[in-house]
Amino acid sequence: MSHFLKKLELNGFKSFAGKTVLEFPAGIVGVVGPNGSGKSNIVDAFRWLLGERDAKNLRGGKGEDLIFAGTQKRARVGVAQASLYFDNHNKFFPVDFEEVVVSREIRRDGQSKYFLNKSEILLRDLIDFFAKVRLGSRGLIIIGQGDGDMFIRATPLERREMIEEILGLREYQIKKADAERRLKNSTINLDKVTALIEEIVPHLRSLKRQTGRWERRGALEEELRALEQQFFGWQLHELREKGAGIDARIAAHQKQFEALAKEKTAAAARQASVEESQPEERKRLAAVKAEIAALMESRNKLQKDLGRIEAQVEMAKRPAPSASADRSTEHLLDIIRKVKTELESVLNEEPLAVLAAIESALEELNFALEEEEGGGSRGATHEQARTIPEPLLRDLERAANDIKDLEKNIAALREQERGLEAGQEGFYATFKGAVGDVQAAQAKIDLWEKGNRDLLLEKERIELRHDDVLHQIEQAGRRAEDFREAAAGATAAASADFAEMERRMFRLRGDLASIGEVDRALMQEADETEKRHDFLLKESNDLTKAIGDLNALMQELTDKITSEFDKSLGKINAEFEKFFGLMFDGGTARFKVLEQKGRREEGEDGEEGKKDEGRESEGSPLEDMIALQQRPGGIEIEIKLPRKKTTSLDMLSGGERSLVGIAALFAIVSVSPPPFLVLDETDAPLDERNARRFGTMLKDFSKHTQFIVVTHNRATMEAADILYGVTLAEDGSSKVISLKLEPEGEATALPS
Repeated sequence: MSHFLKKLELNGFKSFAGKTVLEFPAGIVGVVGPNGSGKSNIVDAFRWLLGERDAKNLRGGKGEDLIFAGTQKRARVGVAQASLYFDNHNKFFPVDFEEVVVSREIRRDGQSKYFLNKSEILLRDLIDFFAKVRLGSRGLIIIGQGDGDMFIRATPLERREMIEEILGLREYQIKKADAERRLKNSTINLDKVTALIEEIVPHLRSLKRQTGRWERRGALEEELRALEQQFFGWQLHELREKGAGIDARIAAHQKQFEALAKEKTAAAARQASVEESQPEERKRLAAVKAEIAALMESRNKLQKDLGRIEAQVEMAKRPAPSASADRSTEHLLDIIRKVKTELESVLNEEPLAVLAAIESALEELNFALEEEEGGGSRGATHEQARTIPEPLLRDLERAANDIKDLEKNIAALREQERGLEAGQEGFYATFKGAVGDVQAAQAKIDLWEKGNRDLLLEKERIELRHDDVLHQIEQAGRRAEDFREAAAGATAAASADFAEMERRMFRLRGDLASIGEVDRALMQEADETEKRHDFLLKESNDLTKAIGDLNALMQELTDKITSEFDKSLGKINAEFEKFFGLMFDGGTARFKVLEQKGRREEGEDGEEGKKDEGRESEGSPLEDMIALQQRPGGIEIEIKLPRKKTTSLDMLSGGERSLVGIAALFAIVSVSPPPFLVLDETDAPLDERNARRFGTMLKDFSKHTQFIVVTHNRATMEAADILYGVTLAEDGSSKVISLKLEPEGEATALPS
């Protein structure tokens, strides 16, 4: 005998003010009691714990009605609690617990909580949890009071939902409903995204046109920067290498200067040593030359004296009383001028030539004086004889004597000079060699200095070129530090055409200047708009993919539900036929799946058809697909009573309707037995004979399913293994007493 449901605990729920425990150790548990005692509140507790949210389905107006409201003798409580205990040794529930406890509580402030093994969960999670094990609050698991013919009164679609829940297809329906909800949301979001894309595209196109040239500027700037990196990096690298090379050459050249300076110093020392070791004749020769120079000075002085004599002669010149005196004076002056001219012409000649010229001048003067003296005897007057003064003649005579002495001295000195010079030839050869060494050393130093100047000039050119490159870098708006890495790797680019590279850089700068500066605000707007557009496109693609996936999932779930349903429906029909015949002593019955109708077919007639036709133009193929997937074919019941021509459910009496409902219930349960069923006075419309049949069927099915039956029927009570009696206590709350029925008919009271 099945033992899945273990117990139910109530505390403050509806009429059960205190803690009440109902244990379910057997297959059929009957709940009996007078009307108004609170029996149906136990059924409501089951429905509430299985996830019912609507207070009206729990026979209340609002959630607060589920809490014990109090009586004249007992105060109301602030919270209602209920718990269901399940045995999970066979892992019926997909959790790793041997006992599963589902609890629920509600407070007067409206706060409601759900617990699974004392862990708080959401109602949605609770409904999904029960759906996986074919339990729920809206199907055939719980048949409330007056709902014995619920399956008969239900619409075709509601009948299908009840059967699907018993068959365990509720889980797939929940997934399908969730997929449908997400599909609708995704469709709405896709429409919104599409509208946003259509709105943003023209603006983005306009921004693209405005920023297109600036985007080209970015490419040009990138190319220019790459060229500058290579061009300036290579130049800086090359100049640094040349600078290091020229510094090394200057340092090596400087070391050469030290050797050359030492060589010149040594040569100069040798020359000084030779000069200091010169013979005494050298000093004498120098003295002779000095004397000759003094004689030359005397010669100059003689010239001055002659000039003075000429001046005196000019002063002595007077108008003569006769022509002969004038001629005598004039003749003497001509002779003096001639002597002066001859002496001036030989001033720069050798001393011997000067001496000869002086002798010739003296002879001419003597001859002139003799003529002057003889002229008096030819009748010159006393005044004419005194034309040249006597002192002047004495001066001329003294000059002649000085010249003779000078001649002798010069001749002696020249002879002495020639003797000394002959003795100096060996010294001159040695001295000349020493001087030549000094000059050779100086020539080497001069050559070194020329090389040094060339090196310094080359270094200066490198530095100027380096400064020029730095200036170019500064003009380009860059810094030298930007090219350190580029300079380090520039050797590989030394073979590039840098002239063409420089021309390309100039062209790029010209292109950038023509483009102008970038409007950063507009560029930022374009960038943000493009990112927004790309994001929306991605969202659109994701939503389109999600819609496709959800459609595929919905179709897969629909196919699975339809397949499982159709496969089970044949078995259910066979059982339905059997139980229907048992209840009515014959006849036939079956469940028939109605054809699925789309939106257009449902709206062909009447006002509803007009509305649907009006919406047809607005509906999309996607909405039609959802509508078709959302509306599976309902279940119609076809019956044929024995000895009657009744074929419509509407023509059945109340009792017949209950019998059909019971037959349908047990047909479904026989194909897919649920772990338990709660029946609230389902047998009320049955007569004694059918009530006993009902009790017999409960006994048969209790081997696989637990039954909690609220009943007034004696036959049903007899079929129960345990009876719980519900009555009102003195304080107005519900009280439960239990009675275990023994097979022999003896009863044992159980503690409540």
